[in-house]
Amino acid sequence: MKKNLIFWIALTAVIVVTGTGCEKGDLLSNPNVASQTSVVPVSLILNHMTYSLYAGGGVVDSRPGSYNETPWDQLYIWQQYYVSNYPYYRGNNFYNWSVSATEYDLLKYAGLLGSQAYRQFSNYTNKYYGLAKFFQAYSLIWYTQRVGDIPAKQAGNPTAYPTPTYNSQHDVYQYALALLDSANTILGAYNALPTTKPGAAFDASGDIFGLTNLQWQKVVNTYRLRVLVSLSKRATDNADLNIPQQFATILANPSQYPVMTSNSDNMVFKYNAAFNQYPIFLHGWAPYNGYANICNTYLNLTTSTKDPRTFVTATPAPGQIKAGKLVGDFTAYVGADISTAIGTIQTNSANSGMYSFANYSRYYTSSSAANAEPFILIGYPELCFNIAEGLNRGWSTTGTAATWYTNGIKASLSNYGLSQGQTLTIGDVGGTTLGTVTVDINTFLTNVAYAGNNNAGLTQILQQKYVAFFNNSGWEAYYNWRRTGIPAFSQGGAGIGTPSNLIPRRFQYGSDEALANTTNNKAAIQSQYGGTDDISQNMWLVK
Repeated sequence: MKKNLIFWIALTAVIVVTGTGCEKGDLLSNPNVASQTSVVPVSLILNHMTYSLYAGGGVVDSRPGSYNETPWDQLYIWQQYYVSNYPYYRGNNFYNWSVSATEYDLLKYAGLLGSQAYRQFSNYTNKYYGLAKFFQAYSLIWYTQRVGDIPAKQAGNPTAYPTPTYNSQHDVYQYALALLDSANTILGAYNALPTTKPGAAFDASGDIFGLTNLQWQKVVNTYRLRVLVSLSKRATDNADLNIPQQFATILANPSQYPVMTSNSDNMVFKYNAAFNQYPIFLHGWAPYNGYANICNTYLNLTTSTKDPRTFVTATPAPGQIKAGKLVGDFTAYVGADISTAIGTIQTNSANSGMYSFANYSRYYTSSSAANAEPFILIGYPELCFNIAEGLNRGWSTTGTAATWYTNGIKASLSNYGLSQGQTLTIGDVGGTTLGTVTVDINTFLTNVAYAGNNNAGLTQILQQKYVAFFNNSGWEAYYNWRRTGIPAFSQGGAGIGTPSNLIPRRFQYGSDEALANTTNNKAAIQSQYGGTDDISQNMWLVK
């Protein structure tokens, strides 16, 4: 059910409580469901919200339905990690999105979590109330970075503001960053208290990520650094946002603003064959990777640097092996160009074995639900690269960009279980063994040694961040490309209906907004995009 902006974080929201969990309830009053005057266990609400973070809101395009933010879904084609060579199973390679989905549901439950936390613990400083602020900020940023200006400060009070005004993207980010700071303060205070204090400890049944109190605080600050870095194009022309200063303050005060310190702090969704199958199996896709070739945007980066992640994410192109190349030869791994016609990709793949496929043994065997890497939503490798980028830009003197850059690479390698001297078996479809390779991390690290706090060093940071985003972290790879142009995405013939077939720069507002809040929605489109809800125009964030 589509939610209107006027109901964001609605304090009149209701929730259906069943024996199995929390369903999406109607926003209107209903005497047959538990309303917000009842005390709904906050753990139950948190369970719904944490899963919502994993599932994502997706993007609605010309086809029915929306796309999740889960591994091997359409958005990872758009982020050029793999390409489809057969549209019936994998969709197409066109950037044919239009209307954005929303996180209205998460915003609604953020308000519900806050109000129910107060009812349950009789204060506005309990940990669940702090988490509600994090989820509220996350929801606002999730949507504004897709469309531009949105209602934020008047959202969630339909009685007082039935048609809320749109806040500028500048003001939305300022508001969201303040929410994150408040969330950190609340969570930090409770980390110092005994877990016997009401609200001090999270009910483990409510958090699918299984994070401790301290780890949730680390998530908040790690996410805040992501947000600050995403504002890099506005860091010098918006002094009131204090972007470099906020970044420097977090790095200089780890006790007050703890951040992730290893992969063990990652916010991850873990898969298992029994209950949480890997998405390839969950979606019911055919158990063969013949419909997914790895994209050359990704493989060109990994093969040119002799990156061992090549061996765990891809297989050598069959044609290269047939021609006599060994499985350890990085030139045997060849990616497909997303701008090539899908029929041509299919022919080249099926008849000539021209391109590499997704690693069958890692992602497509019956046991891959347990063997594939966990899905990172907010993680330590990205944090390292974000800190490295901020240091490269001169935002802080705490630490060195070179150290954080290297830490990020090592953390990503560790996420795949790679170690120096390790022997990997390279297999093809059906479990056929093609040979073995020896992992050489030392040579790879030499090849990608940091070039210094200059443009070359910044390019390295952004390229390695992109490689680390392979099939995780939702839309972050696209957002980083949109902000920096790194890595270079193939664009020729990519779009439909966009000028020169360029990759879209944003998403359109939902039709429900135009109907429910027509005047303000039109005014926002006029002030930002000259009256046309144009996906090819840049928003304030990336101008």
